[in-house]
Amino acid sequence: QKEFIAEGINEAGLSAGLFFFPHYGGYETYDAAQNQRTLADLQVTEWLLSQFSTIDEVKAALSSVRVVGLETTAVVHWRIGEPSGRQVVLEIVGGVPHFYENKVGVLTNAPGFEWQLINLNNYVNLHPGDASVQKLSGITLQPTGSNSGFLGIPGDATPPSRFVRAAFYRGTAPQRATGFDTVQQCFHLLNNFDIPIGIEYSQAGDIPDIPSATQWTSAIDLTNRKVYYKTAYNNSIRCIDLKAIDFSKVKYQSQPLDKIQEQPVEMVKIPR
Repeated sequence: QKEFIAEGINEAGLSAGLFFFPHYGGYETYDAAQNQRTLADLQVTEWLLSQFSTIDEVKAALSSVRVVGLETTAVVHWRIGEPSGRQVVLEIVGGVPHFYENKVGVLTNAPGFEWQLINLNNYVNLHPGDASVQKLSGITLQPTGSNSGFLGIPGDATPPSRFVRAAFYRGTAPQRATGFDTVQQCFHLLNNFDIPIGIEYSQAGDIPDIPSATQWTSAIDLTNRKVYYKTAYNNSIRCIDLKAIDFSKVKYQSQPLDKIQEQPVEMVKIPR
């Protein structure tokens, strides 16, 4: 829906996005008498981006609103970032908001953020590069290929496994010189998290057109105020430059992620 903002950035460089958080989060009970200060969970990202410039402003203002759910099972939590590089996670559990400093720079879905950080300790053996040669009962064990230092990193699509992979991929990624170089690197990392259509359903006949597969992938340059994205239908990267928008003149509007749901293909012509 055009009124539903899942993620984004504002002209001050504050960025926010939501992630489904089922079974672990929980909001306050809806009270019609408090409508004037009530937000549905799917309105929170829009509220953040339309009101505030920094994380501290968000934290100070959150107590002035009540967050309730549109659906009983579709609870969400949020990532919030600012141009300084600071990132936090907001989770509401039992109606009580909790902010967590996100130094690892990663968020997926349930369980909660603190649990995900503790779970990283199960992978203390992972490291970039190759594993060392070992001796076992008189035989030599050596890596069968490159990158064996990451042998054992979970490869499934569950939120905890994706959190571990994202944390180690991000933590070992080299620092890039420019925002655009970093964006390109982000897409290389995020390519590892595409959820294909079909894996959630046991019978092929039950698969809808777009289930909870990866519908879009985005990278947001907070310094240069640019949003880059690609979609399940078109892997060409597109960009929205906030600095090119005159917000005093542009009215609220929405555009489809894909004007045409079709992957363009560049034909390579071989010289005769």
